[in-house]
Amino acid sequence: MAARQQKKPCNGDDDKPAIWAGYGKLVRLFRDRAGLTQQALADAVQYSYEQVASIEQGRRPAKAAFTEAAERVLGAGGVLATLQDEVERAKLPTFFQDFALIETEAVSRFSYDPLLVPGLLQTEAYARELFAGHCPQLSEETAEQHVEARLNRQKLLTRVPMAELSFVIGEAALRNPLGSADVMREQLQHLLQQGRLRNVEVQVMPTVRGFHPGLNGPMVVLETLEHRQVGYFESQGVGLVISHAAKVSSLGLRYGKLRSQALNTEESARLIERIAGEL
Repeated sequence: MAARQQKKPCNGDDDKPAIWAGYGKLVRLFRDRAGLTQQALADAVQYSYEQVASIEQGRRPAKAAFTEAAERVLGAGGVLATLQDEVERAKLPTFFQDFALIETEAVSRFSYDPLLVPGLLQTEAYARELFAGHCPQLSEETAEQHVEARLNRQKLLTRVPMAELSFVIGEAALRNPLGSADVMREQLQHLLQQGRLRNVEVQVMPTVRGFHPGLNGPMVVLETLEHRQVGYFESQGVGLVISHAAKVSSLGLRYGKLRSQALNTEESARLIERIAGEL
């Protein structure tokens, strides 16, 4: 009797993005042209031999520090650097990658998050707690890649030209003790700090507000460089990009109503400070 085929774990760890393999092939091409062995390249960029081999084979994504060093050592002429954003984006969960690409060129982005601090405003420690609790469990390597990709997305907050960003966050997200008190305190202080940026507004939707359009769930309304309106929402590891004009318009109307019902930025900051002081 034939042996029963063993099922692979359903955590996505076995699937390596094609862009990592493509990037790795280019590193090997430039390395061969430079007449360097993998060990010589590893020594030059201050990486281990195993790390360089993994990058060339597409088993591990290159970090920005590696790309910067490899560009210098191999004389890649910006080719590797051009691919770095794609390499980083491929670290994100697959369902989110299409929207993440649209997000990089947003001129405005408005979001409502009822239960969690939005990814663009998360601290590294908070993000780690989230991915550590993922079900089914992620490998340490995959969780680390997701954290790196989430932090890389936060370049949108300080990008030039600036994007106008509005975040309405449910009070429950601020009070849910994700991780230790220190993790939550740092996260709340980070919210206050980011809310002081000229292009960022942070508002809190109190739990005692009663009915509001956000009770139907989280949402994002985004405007692209071409002034095209796009909507997005996700739940339980499934994301949906919405481009239908009438549907996106409805999301925009709901968000406007939501924003008017939330605490204003000053009241929100005071509430965040108060919650942080209770930890």
